[in-house]
Amino acid sequence: MKIYNECYNVVKKKCFKFIKSQETSKEKFKNKEKMIKRHLIPVSFWISEKCKSRPYFIGLAGGQGTGKTTISSILKIILTNYFKFNVFKISIDDFYKTRKDRIKLSKNIHQMLLIRGVPGTHDIKMMLDFFKNAKKKKFKKTKLPLFDKSIDDRLPKYKWYEIKKRPDVIILEGWCVGAKAQRNQKLIKPFNSMEKTMDKQLKWRKFVNYNLQTSYKKLFKQLDTLLYLKASSFGQLRKWRLKQEKKLKIQTKNKKNLKIMDKKDVISFMQTYQRITDNMFKNAPKYASIIMNLNSSHQIKSVIYKK
Repeated sequence: MKIYNECYNVVKKKCFKFIKSQETSKEKFKNKEKMIKRHLIPVSFWISEKCKSRPYFIGLAGGQGTGKTTISSILKIILTNYFKFNVFKISIDDFYKTRKDRIKLSKNIHQMLLIRGVPGTHDIKMMLDFFKNAKKKKFKKTKLPLFDKSIDDRLPKYKWYEIKKRPDVIILEGWCVGAKAQRNQKLIKPFNSMEKTMDKQLKWRKFVNYNLQTSYKKLFKQLDTLLYLKASSFGQLRKWRLKQEKKLKIQTKNKKNLKIMDKKDVISFMQTYQRITDNMFKNAPKYASIIMNLNSSHQIKSVIYKK
């Protein structure tokens, strides 16, 4: 369509500049023009048509390594530069509880809660307060945390996001955004070796599921729409997550005392995500507004618009 080409000409320079910033000498993005022109520009037009109320809350979900940050960042570039929306994008990862708070959780509830990621390890109140503030006509200038995975903790407050003006569009991206709780009966059977050996009493599973049933459900109800990036399998996600960790290692090679994971750590870490990720594989396409199907090369194969 002519209008898509017009949009592409406006945003391509900034999109390519961002993509280049995400590449490494060994890891290059392929078919960039196709991804932007054929898939992400039409998605942006869809969002612009739906964006009647302000702010418009978008959830963008997908398993680890699916490219949530890249896709949400390009959507932000298009929505900002072509549609002139004031867009604020943040990851649910930035709302992880501090390492100190997760140590408390691990001692008081279950040792596995030291590991960031699962529902119960985020500061949901902070997110809900931000969403509430964003809906007010008199938006109050606010700061939101920035989490550094290489140190497994939040950065100092002077490095946090500062939002001075109420956004038109808010994009919340994260692996469990939009996830739904399971029936308690489904929790009984261990999903993997970690659950079998480290969660024999089901305390961790029940805690995570309870959080999905309560505070996370309240948060995700605020979303106006959900975009879901669907990989072919959990095995594919594991490969992508390993690449992600290697990339993090390259980006932070001059820093000391980092908490970068090796292959064994990543495989173990991903077992904490596996139950919810598998549940989203099966169910998220049923309630997401847009499903982006990914191929094994990490590219968008097709986009399905449901509502």
